[in-house]
Amino acid sequence: MDFAGVPSPRMDWGSTNLPDAWPVLSVLGNAAFLLTSALRPTQLKAPELLTVNLAVTDIGMALSMYPLSIASFFNHAWIGGNSSCLYYGLMGMIFSTASIMTLAVMGLVRYLVTGNPPKTGNKFQRRTITMVISVIWLYSGLWAVFPLLGWGGYGPEPFGVACSVDWASYQDSLSRSTFIMSLSILCTFIPCLVILFSYFGIAWKLHKAYQAIQSSDFNYGHIERKVTLMAVLISSGFIVAWSPYVVLSFWSMFHTKGKDSLAPVVSLLPCLFAKGSTAYNPFIYYIFRRTFRRELRQLQVLICCSEQPDSPSCGETGEEGRQC
Repeated sequence: MDFAGVPSPRMDWGSTNLPDAWPVLSVLGNAAFLLTSALRPTQLKAPELLTVNLAVTDIGMALSMYPLSIASFFNHAWIGGNSSCLYYGLMGMIFSTASIMTLAVMGLVRYLVTGNPPKTGNKFQRRTITMVISVIWLYSGLWAVFPLLGWGGYGPEPFGVACSVDWASYQDSLSRSTFIMSLSILCTFIPCLVILFSYFGIAWKLHKAYQAIQSSDFNYGHIERKVTLMAVLISSGFIVAWSPYVVLSFWSMFHTKGKDSLAPVVSLLPCLFAKGSTAYNPFIYYIFRRTFRRELRQLQVLICCSEQPDSPSCGETGEEGRQC
């Protein structure tokens, strides 16, 4: 696999180096969510496992990719050469594909359970969701391995501080063009359509069943709409964050050289914007999930008591426990 030119020449970004706070927010937020979920594994409902899997993809992307990208950004050139570019592209393919497929499945699950009574409606077993999550990771790994087997390829992005699918090689060979088109359809457009149609269908079902839900079980209907709104914000946030990057990637497929090429700074902005997709989800969880807020407070008390084991407030609840 040819990665010639990956160690890009030193670029002039001026005297300012923009600090990237997305990885820090992503790691801290998603780590807190995963830790609170790990403290109550038996209490997690089957669909909640998809939210946990989404947090895994977010923190995995932040830990495996962003340090290398940030180091290259401050170095003004790619660090590590061909092997690190291959690693970066591989990790990006696995986690980004797993993320969007998880969002698509979340949309389908919400569509199937929305508007149904909690006792008689569609239910999902933990085993079923676990199998679906396993299929998502196998599917993502398969697409990540294809370029290693000769179908498609990875390469440096225009600004030289990240690597991904070699979009610029779309017109170079039939193998590259068929891989990029297949990837775009099966891992981008179809999942996005599933997400959009799922939530439009949910809105329609809620509209039709609103009166029945309000009269029979108002509390359940309120919780259902709240959970659905959280899922909508997560999915729409992902699409909005990645849309500029997708547009730039497709633009680079047909404008690879000459006067049509973009300045490195302009091509860098969509990548930085896409990184936000791994950072804002924990804030959405915090706003819409009362259990997450409560468990974060309990975790804070636990950490405080581990540092001050002799404190009389450790082990107490209520106002005395919060004084720790």
